[in-house]
Amino acid sequence: MPDASPHDPPRVAVLADSDTRWKWGAHTARRLVPGAALQGYLLRGRATPTARQLAETGTGADQVREITAAGFLTELGRGTHQVLVLACVGGTVQALLHALADVWKGNDRRPVVVTGYVGVVYEKLTDGLLLRHGADVVLANSPYDLRRFRAVYEGVRADASAVTECALPFLGGERYRPPAPGTRPHRVVFAVQPSVPGSRADRSYLLERAMAHARRHPDREVIVKLRSRPGEQTTHVEELPYQRLAERAGDRRPANFSLAYGNMGEVLDTTDLLVTVSSTAALESLHRGIPTAVLTDLGIREPLGNHYFTGSGCFASWDELDAGHRPEPDPAWLADQGLAADPEAAWGPARDRLAALLDAPRPALTPYYTRRTAPGYLPGILARHDTAAPAGSHRLLRQAARATYRTAAQRIAPIIRRWGQL
Repeated sequence: MPDASPHDPPRVAVLADSDTRWKWGAHTARRLVPGAALQGYLLRGRATPTARQLAETGTGADQVREITAAGFLTELGRGTHQVLVLACVGGTVQALLHALADVWKGNDRRPVVVTGYVGVVYEKLTDGLLLRHGADVVLANSPYDLRRFRAVYEGVRADASAVTECALPFLGGERYRPPAPGTRPHRVVFAVQPSVPGSRADRSYLLERAMAHARRHPDREVIVKLRSRPGEQTTHVEELPYQRLAERAGDRRPANFSLAYGNMGEVLDTTDLLVTVSSTAALESLHRGIPTAVLTDLGIREPLGNHYFTGSGCFASWDELDAGHRPEPDPAWLADQGLAADPEAAWGPARDRLAALLDAPRPALTPYYTRRTAPGYLPGILARHDTAAPAGSHRLLRQAARATYRTAAQRIAPIIRRWGQL
């Protein structure tokens, strides 16, 4: 593998399987390696984002191309990158770690593998972490996550040294300042989520309450910030788009109520109150000092994810917001979530770890799950991701990837046909 010139930043590859994970992966790469030559890959599948979705992430999506799992492994086997960011669901990360371990077998100058989570981790903590174990760097977005991640690994006798503190990579923007009187209307933004809540009744209720808030306060603008257009896919499946529910409201929609798309950072530039059930947008909002409300109307429950904000001081109901209440976040909670620190400074530990890894030979990738430690679990994960290939297939793929492109294409064709598309 050719090393980068000492004067050049490492070459970075980012593999993502949805719009939100691409946003996290691309921003992570740029925080981790400022000035990096970034090559983006979108894993072909259910949630492959559209050009419109990519544009809303604000990450320079013109550098991204779609690829299959087999094609990606071939690309990485050619040895043109020094850093690989896996911005994928846990099962995909685990399958790729096993495949890449075979592709890079005996190569101590392989890329440094980095992975992590898109936002708040409120479910499947242990499962998700163990599926990501084996990467060289597992990023923790806050001091809170750092403690939790290390505790999980240490609790199962797994190496926890890869867990490294940072901050959510897309935190930033100007601190909130209330608009001067008469310059623009007070703007309330309801940041919706594709799958939370899930029922038609609950989603209709939240939409009705947002419209009721607009009627109660005609001097305000109430905007429902949408994630995707009908037919587009996201990290989570949206079976009941708010657009469809809003269409049925017809004439009951007040004039100061609207639906909107767009980059969340740009939307927050003119937001005076951010309302959500449990969206990661709340963290972006809180970091900028924007008044932020986490709704309690449907309860504070694990399936909703809003239990994560316990202790934040941000809980409120639509009734309370209608009456003028503005939640005051707890400073200690903000600090523990990495929302009070300078985002650039928060990435210092991760950059230091990456530099140390780049300066030394890299050991083989060793995921926690193996056919010996999890014989009833791992084979199913590999089979679902088409990486349970016949013995020797990874070796052939590795050899093919080191050959010329023409030869590689000829030699891996049978393997790709066996693996299919991820």
